[in-house]
Formats: sequence, structure tokens, C-alpha cells
Amino acid sequence: MGKMEVRARAPGKIILAGEHAVVHGSTAVAASINLYTSVSILFSHGDTLKLELKDMELEFSWPIGKIKEVLPGFDIPSPSTPLSCSSGTLKSMEPLYEGQNIPEAKIALASGVLAFMWLYTNTQGYKPATVTVTSELPLGAGLGSSAAFCVALSGALLALSESCELDYSQQGWVALRNSELDLVNKWAFEGEKIIHGRPSGIDNTVSTYGNMIQFRSGEITRLKANTPLKMLITNTKVGRNTKALVAGVSERTLRHPEAMASVFKAVDSISKDLSDIIQTPALDDIAATEKEEKVEELMEMNQGLLQCMGVSHTTIETVLHTTLKYKLRSKLTGAGGGGCVLTLLPTKLDVLFLDPYNSVLSSIVVDKVVAELESCGFQCFIAGIGGNGLEVCFDDNAQN
Repeated sequence: MGKMEVRARAPGKIILAGEHAVVHGSTAVAASINLYTSVSILFSHGDTLKLELKDMELEFSWPIGKIKEVLPGFDIPSPSTPLSCSSGTLKSMEPLYEGQNIPEAKIALASGVLAFMWLYTNTQGYKPATVTVTSELPLGAGLGSSAAFCVALSGALLALSESCELDYSQQGWVALRNSELDLVNKWAFEGEKIIHGRPSGIDNTVSTYGNMIQFRSGEITRLKANTPLKMLITNTKVGRNTKALVAGVSERTLRHPEAMASVFKAVDSISKDLSDIIQTPALDDIAATEKEEKVEELMEMNQGLLQCMGVSHTTIETVLHTTLKYKLRSKLTGAGGGGCVLTLLPTKLDVLFLDPYNSVLSSIVVDKVVAELESCGFQCFIAGIGGNGLEVCFDDNAQN
């Protein structure tokens, strides 16, 4: 393939409804967001494999000989058969990051580096290359940054293998076929297992296929959203311990079994209602506005139930109060205890703020909310919900 360079990009995700309750058997709904992690791979003639993490200004490089020592047996890679990395292999891979001077503050990256190495050698063997990663997603904020990395990486690696039949002459971003996406999703899940131990598979599935999914007791159903929803995502920048938050909900459930069972049942209904509403086409502006109002109400109800579960946080409450001043409804997304908050931005936002003399444009309302939230030290993104999943491109000019 010569000097062929491939790029792949995969979206982050949000949980629209059902977080925490999903652990107790309720339905959850997740959606992709149009903030991406991109991976580009360029094979080289040297004897080195390089990994560049542009946003962190970090670069790792390994002599191919060293990789062969640590991970023997990948002379003939098998990209079409996703393999799990055993704990023994994981342990034996440790020398690959030990000499890399990973800053103490970024030690969590070690597992990402190991996931990269596992996916790379399984699909490409020992080919020298430069792999570059850039991302619009904040790390550790519950927006699926690790899954987007695993999906984009798996997509780029498989696009360069015999497992994908791609038309390299196509310009711009192209989607893979479903059978190829299925394979990418399985590989990405293996990467996620290295990073997270026991992931649910929600994040990599949303990132691979895009759009939305419904999730219940390990069963994932893909949904087709007929509504373009726009969200303001506020990153409180408060790190949280997901395991501790999940354990807290379980303890509360043991103390108040009946009350919490009712809470989980209510969340289940909210997720199902949300799925139905989102999949119903809106035929005109009035119908679209009604749909958004219903989504807003369900988000607000879900937030109240998350407060019942004890997973809110003072910073989350600050975001809720701030957005409510502008008649906007919000809910936490993901583990809570910090992390990110979603705020629905209605299409007809300006109508909410009619001034007797002129209609204040919606962008002004958004600018005001964002300015107020940023003054609290939060980070804001505006994202479309339920867009494309993994896409690849072989065109050097296809940044977007």
C-alpha cells in the first residue's frame, strides 16, 4: 500500500437517561455526540513504532525489536479474530511503558498505551509506523474518551488490513459496512477491557455505530433518532470515583429497598419514553417543539431521581440553577459526583426570550449561559446528539 495514510474518527457519548439505575436492571439510553477522537496511521520504513498524543504533547516510541521481545508471535497478525489480552500478557507488557517517562499526573495513560500496543500488534504485527491521536473530548469526564480512542484506533488499523474492503479513491469521510463495524466494535471492546477492566460495552458501541442505543441487562439495541437534538455539555472538571458512586447507590438500595425499587422503575419508564419520543418523526415545527419539551421534562425528572440516588454534587447543582435562570433544563450524565451536565438547547430557544421590541436571538442566550458557567470555572461544549459513528478517510485534505 506504499505511503498510504489512513485517518479514522470516532465520536464521544453521553448517557441521556438511565445511568446508575441500569446497574439495577433499568433501561438506559446513550447517544453519540459530534465531538471526536481522531487517529491517523502512516507506515514508515524505519524500525520504530511511534505513538503521538498531540493534545497532551506526549510522544512514545518503541524499537520493533523490543516489541517482538515483549509480545512474540505476531509475525502473522489476525485482524479478523478479536482476541482478549490475558492478565499475564498485560503484566508482561509493562516494560513497554515503564521506560517512557509518563508524567505521574498522567499515569492512567499507561493502560491506554497498553491497549494501543495490543490492538496494533494483533492487527498489523510488527510494521513500523507513526500513529497520531488528537481529540476534542476531555479525558475522564464521562464522555467516552477512551472508547472513542479504541474505536478510532481499531477502525484505522482494520481499514489498513485485509479485513476491510474499502474504496481508497473515495474523497472525504466514509462509513464502513455493518459487518466491518461489528468487527471494529469487538476489537474496541478488547481495548476498553485493558483500560477499564470490566466495561459495559455501551461506550464503544455508541462510538462505533453512532446515533443512539438502548441498553438493559447487558442487551444493547440500536435506535434510530429522528430528532436533531442540540445539547450544551458542561464539564464541571470535578473528577469522580465511579466505583464509589455505584457502591453508594447499592448501599442506599439495601437501606431503602422499596423506595429505591420505585426510583429504578421510574427511571426505566423515563428511558423507554425517551426512546419512543426520539424515534418518532416530527412533521412540522410545532411537533418538533413539543418533542423537545417532552425530552426536557424527562431529563428534569431523571435528574430528580438521580438526586434521590445520592449521586449529585454541589457543582452539578450550580449548573442546574444557572441554566434554569434561562429556562433551560439540565441533568447530570454518567456517574455524577462531578463530571458533566447536559442542557437541552431547544431549536426555538429565542421564542423563550421574547423582548417586546425584538426577539433576542438564541445565540445570545447561549452565549450568556456559557459565559456564566465558564465564570464558575467550568468548561462548555455545544454538541449535536445522535450523529455519525466511526468514519475513515484516505484523503490528506479531509480534516473536515
